[in-house]
Amino acid sequence: MHEELVLGTTNAGKVRELAALLEPHGIRVVSLRECSGSLSVEETGTTFAANADLKASQQASALSRWVLAEDSGLCVDALDGAPGIHSARFSAGGDEANNSLLLERLAAMPATARGAHYACHAALADPRGVIVARSQGSCYGTIATAFSGSGGFGYDPLFIVPEYHRSFGELAPEVKGVISHRARAMRAILPAILRHLAR
Repeated sequence: MHEELVLGTTNAGKVRELAALLEPHGIRVVSLRECSGSLSVEETGTTFAANADLKASQQASALSRWVLAEDSGLCVDALDGAPGIHSARFSAGGDEANNSLLLERLAAMPATARGAHYACHAALADPRGVIVARSQGSCYGTIATAFSGSGGFGYDPLFIVPEYHRSFGELAPEVKGVISHRARAMRAILPAILRHLAR
């Protein structure tokens, strides 16, 4: 009997991606939106890994359930790794404002100086709030000079994957589900999820 896994996020895009990765393995997932008693966790960590741990352990303790949390973002070489852990709140607005600010900051940069990578760190916590597994994944690319594609979320319309010559916003979800930072982090932690939840 597989136990239910709570995904430690309310971000609909992340829930969609994580559910698609886990459901083929028989793991039923629910988001924090479906859980009464979930917390608003303050992301006080200075790294993706620390924030993933905070979100997983605090939500698991509050809900007394298995929780998989991740923290991820875009790191741009020319901006010394920014927006990094502040990716979701890079500007005062949402995705569109964040993307516009990124384009503005990189406006004077030549194509050769627009290297970037997406990073994702995941953490699995047991119902007592103890972290039992961690993983990470990265995907390298460059930042475009204009938006392309309407798929994905966050900085996806600006993040060009060199092997495909397309942005994450243009790639099919099935492709992104194989090569993205989140997909790689999830595949790395999947054996631990199955070990603990497929009982």
